[in-house]
Amino acid sequence: MHRNKWTLSSLRRSLILARLRVYKLLVFLWMMAPRGAKRVFDICFSLLALLMLAPVMALISLAVMLDGGPVLFAQERIGRGGRKFRMYKFRSMCVDAEDRLDEISHLNEKMDGVTFKASNDPRITPVGRILRTTSLDELPQLLNVLAGQMSIVGPRPCLPREAELYQLHHRRRFLVRPGLTCLWQVGERFGGVFEIGNRNSIGFEEQVDLDICYIRKRSFVRDLWIVVKTLPALIMGK
Repeated sequence: MHRNKWTLSSLRRSLILARLRVYKLLVFLWMMAPRGAKRVFDICFSLLALLMLAPVMALISLAVMLDGGPVLFAQERIGRGGRKFRMYKFRSMCVDAEDRLDEISHLNEKMDGVTFKASNDPRITPVGRILRTTSLDELPQLLNVLAGQMSIVGPRPCLPREAELYQLHHRRRFLVRPGLTCLWQVGERFGGVFEIGNRNSIGFEEQVDLDICYIRKRSFVRDLWIVVKTLPALIMGK
């Protein structure tokens, strides 16, 4: 009789311990799933996009080549943790664009002094203007995503010279991998599910606020919805 009680007691303890281990495992998987799912999505999406867009990228490469100069433009950017990496784009400017930045600094439309944007930038080539309008110049960054330096969704990577001007709260952008698209890229300023706005009207400080909001509330489902909204945002020229 005592032996049976001891056996039942041991069995109960074993079941409780087993349930506890399963619970801990489920909690661990629950915590890791968003990160794992995001990386798997990044790899699958970038591979599929590269395969599907290969003919388009080949035609763009030919057009840029005929425009004169190298096809790709590699530029140092700041990634997760403040680490530097080489980001790739289809070249949309003249070959000496970086050297000419100082001479056109007066054309900067961004009043914050951190970022640079000029609608009538004289360094942009005819082919480059089309690529920039459609954001097709960003397609080579799918290689950065595949390499794990970027993600499909995340804050846009900044230049080292911009990072030097960052205040402490700006650096929260470096908590995650930079992305191809983000909240302010689709013009989502007020959290509307179907909201698509003009990204060019969003200043630097608001961009940072939206990036921090994304980092704080990020989820796999939210990433998918931002990707879905990116295409109509590009088609509408936002």
